[in-house]
Amino acid sequence: MSDIKILWVDDEIDLLKPHILFLEKKNYSVTPCLSGTEALELIDDNNYDIVFLDENMPGLTGLDTLNELKAKKSDEEYIMEEAIGNKIADYLIKPVNPNQILLSIKKNLDHSRLVSEKTSSNYQQEFRKIAMDMAMVNSYEDWVEMYQRLIYWELQLEDIEDSSMFEILETQKEEANNQFCKFIDKNYQDWFADPDEAPMLSHELFKKRVLPELSKEQPTLFVVIDNLRYDQWKIIEPHISKFYKKEKENPYCSILPTATQYARNAIFSGLMPLDMEKQHPDLWLNDTDEGGKNMHESEFLKAQLKRLRSDLTFEYYKITSERNGRTLADNFKGCINNDLTVVVYNFVDMLSHAKTEMEVIKELAGNDKSYRSLTESWFKNSPLLEIIQRAHDLNFKLIITTDHGTINVRRPSKVIGDKNTSLNLRYKTGKSLTFENKEVVAFKDPKSVKLPAINMSSSFIFAKDDYFFAYPNNYNHYVSYYKESYQHGGVSLEEMIIPFVVLQPK
Repeated sequence: MSDIKILWVDDEIDLLKPHILFLEKKNYSVTPCLSGTEALELIDDNNYDIVFLDENMPGLTGLDTLNELKAKKSDEEYIMEEAIGNKIADYLIKPVNPNQILLSIKKNLDHSRLVSEKTSSNYQQEFRKIAMDMAMVNSYEDWVEMYQRLIYWELQLEDIEDSSMFEILETQKEEANNQFCKFIDKNYQDWFADPDEAPMLSHELFKKRVLPELSKEQPTLFVVIDNLRYDQWKIIEPHISKFYKKEKENPYCSILPTATQYARNAIFSGLMPLDMEKQHPDLWLNDTDEGGKNMHESEFLKAQLKRLRSDLTFEYYKITSERNGRTLADNFKGCINNDLTVVVYNFVDMLSHAKTEMEVIKELAGNDKSYRSLTESWFKNSPLLEIIQRAHDLNFKLIITTDHGTINVRRPSKVIGDKNTSLNLRYKTGKSLTFENKEVVAFKDPKSVKLPAINMSSSFIFAKDDYFFAYPNNYNHYVSYYKESYQHGGVSLEEMIIPFVVLQPK
């Protein structure tokens, strides 16, 4: 039998026995099936190269079966109305003769091979250009463009047959991250000495990017998905584009540390952490302080709007469970009276932490490809997508962003500090820190980068690339436990170059 496996689903499959025998003589392996329900069970246990679906079956129709198949396999198809874009690769009208079927099989299998070869060939040409351009990058805007190109090719190459191309891209991404970390080390502090030369940073995002989009004529839904990387945005974008058309997509730069208590509070307060500590001592908590570090985002936003002399009305929702999300989706119509509805959605952050703590998530999100797939699977079945649909129906403008990204850490970096040193694996703050210089970006004076100092001799260090900090005590245990987990707080393309998107309802 051939390596090509075909699943043929038809409630009159017995009448098609001559066609099946014809294909088997051509060395195709054909599995006959009488219903969509039976087909879905077979697909759970087998991989098929081609699936033939009869459109007019009792029970699950062919299109119903296709939709169920998409849900299982996380494909990118939509529905039949969108025809060939639907990845319904061919549409045959009964009665068909065996040669028609054979032609369709060969055409589609050959198409997949040609697409794979063309993608590899295109990337080989682009590889040389990316390598040359990387040597010339000297601004944050250049790094945004470079990172977008790398993500584009990562998504293009992840499903092709030639895995060697994907491995080459991974090496190129590692080199890009290495160069980006040097760029941040050299320039980050200068951005605060000369703000006009700085890219868009977290603390100015609301004032300069969000506020100009707000009006009393059209309500706005502002969604902050905690820990959403740029590649994850590109994966969920097609599901949003059914309801919204994109007006602007301008990635911005997360401040350091790329951690919620710093970066997200900066968005809502419109202030850097040092200024938050000074202006809002009742709301700001340092790493060593007891209590929740991101419990006052609504108060921070209220104070920022007052400072900006804005009379816009807003409501703030933090979604930390599916039940919270469903409740907001069911009652979203009540938000129509707000100029601004803010939704902070925490699932992606919880997913990244769960990968460290739960074996099943480690298996499901073992690498960036599966991490993206898991994100997409969650999103398209989530209350968040329902909330976005409700916003569309009520003619809300939609703004989507995040506070920081995350990176899969692979290499340990030894660090020594006292008992008051912060606990995050990608950044440390404390006094008398000892570390490997080449593996970190360090700031001896936190005030130079607008960060508060816990004590007079405190400094901040940030892990570069895919490093994570580990103490000498129980070193091997902690390295084994945290290696290949998703962490944030440090310096990398994945953590710092993050999405900001403005959309209008279709």
